[in-house]
Formats: sequence, structure tokens, C-alpha cells
Amino acid sequence: MIIPNQNESNLMELNISQNNDSEVFVYGKNIPSNFYRVVLAQVLVCIFLYVNFMMLFSFFRKEAFRQDTRYILFAHMLFIDTLVLIVTDLGMLLIYFCILVPGGYCIFFCTFMETLTNYTPLTLTAMCLERYVAICIPLRHAEISTVQRTLFGILFIWILGFFLNSTDLFIVLATQPESFYLESYICSYEMMLLYIWQTDLRSYICLVMFLAIFLFIVLTYIKIVYAARAASVEKTSASKARNTVFLHAVQLVLSLIVLICPFVETYLMEINFQIFSDVTPWK
Repeated sequence: MIIPNQNESNLMELNISQNNDSEVFVYGKNIPSNFYRVVLAQVLVCIFLYVNFMMLFSFFRKEAFRQDTRYILFAHMLFIDTLVLIVTDLGMLLIYFCILVPGGYCIFFCTFMETLTNYTPLTLTAMCLERYVAICIPLRHAEISTVQRTLFGILFIWILGFFLNSTDLFIVLATQPESFYLESYICSYEMMLLYIWQTDLRSYICLVMFLAIFLFIVLTYIKIVYAARAASVEKTSASKARNTVFLHAVQLVLSLIVLICPFVETYLMEINFQIFSDVTPWK
């Protein structure tokens, strides 16, 4: 376990041994490259938060949007993306300034941050299902896709996303002594991976989820494309439908990439810990 020096608030050193040679990796706000990264990240986060808040404000301002299940799911996705921006940015700042957090708070913060990454692909899957009903079963769309069922679906997404990422939390709660929660650490999700098999299990869960959602998206959107072609009289309408479907498919694939991150992180950690820390500064 990595225990940083509490007397050095602006610098953290990590000593590891590779090939019988001792290497020292230094992180902190004294490194110029880290400073520019953090400044750039803050600018981008502010821009994205402004855009998200403006769209959320428009959603809550109009009654018609709040009664449309498609816009409700879209607003939920914006809300999740906003939380992801805020939480990951906070995690990055904690590491940049080497702020030590008690283990009891850190494990729940890391679990919440990790769980948020699952909500966007699950929400996009729900949006895909809603579009499938609207295009392939248009006569029953109003009956099936109601506001109440949409809210229930959002609740199900939150519950499912939590249970998919709660394994490590329960393991820590069941195995660690009271002193673990009182000590202070650099808040990183890796502190919750106490056993090697936890990393493998986390990777396999993400892989299964990635494949399941990807196959569901592919099959659903193939049916949507065929239904859009059959329902469209003009070629222009069919072309617009295909373009919309393609745009949503690209968005879903991009959101699903985060699910294979554990495999990439494990590979980088085995090769070079310095590279791992550079590409995952917020975890």
C-alpha cells in the first residue's frame, strides 16, 4: 500500500522496484506538465458544465420536454455526464494537490465515481430501446413508453449500475479493520483492489457488460434501420433516419469504450507505473 508523506502537501513520491533497480516517480503540483494539464482540464470542464447546465435548464423550463420520455432520458444522461465531470475533476484535484482523505470517505467516493461510468451506456441503451418502440411498434408507443415507466427505468439503471460496481466496496467493508477507515490516503480506486483476483473480476464484469450492451445496440439498431426504410416513402426521410441511427450508434460505442478501461489499466500498470499514473490521473 502506498503511504504518502503527510508533511509534503505539494509533492508525492512513489518508490517501486523493477528489474532489481529502484525507480522513483514523483507526482504533484511542482511538475510543470501536471500544472498545464490541470489548467486545461479546468477550462474544458467549465465549458462542458456550462453547456450541460444550459440544456438542463431548457429541459426543466418547458413542460412539453418533461412529458416526453425521449427528453427525460436525454436529461438524465446530461445529469449523469455533469456528475461525472464534477466528480472526476474533484478526484484529479485531490491527487494533484496530494490531499489525503480518510479511508472511510475515500472508498465511498471511489465507488460513486466508478459507478457513474456505467450510467451513461445504460441510459443510452434505454434511449435505444425507446427509439425501437417508437419506430418498430408505433401504435403502442404511447402505451408502452410512459413517464412513469421511464422514471422506473431510471431507478433500475441506478440500482443495476451500483450492484455492478459494488463488489470491491463490500470486500473492503468485510475484510478491512477499523484502522483502515481512519488512516488517510491518496484517494484512488486502486486502494480498494486488495487482491489480484479483484482486478480480474472487475475486468471480466466490464467485458461482459460491454459485449451485452454492444450486441443489444447492434441488433436493435439493425431492426430500427429496416423499419425506418420500410416506413419511409421518400428516400430523403429514410436517409435522415439512417443518419440519426448512425449518430446514436457512434455515441453508444464511444460511451462503451470506458468499460474496457480496466484491461488497459491493468496492462499499463504491469508495463510501467509511470505511464499508468499519467493516463489515469483522476483515479
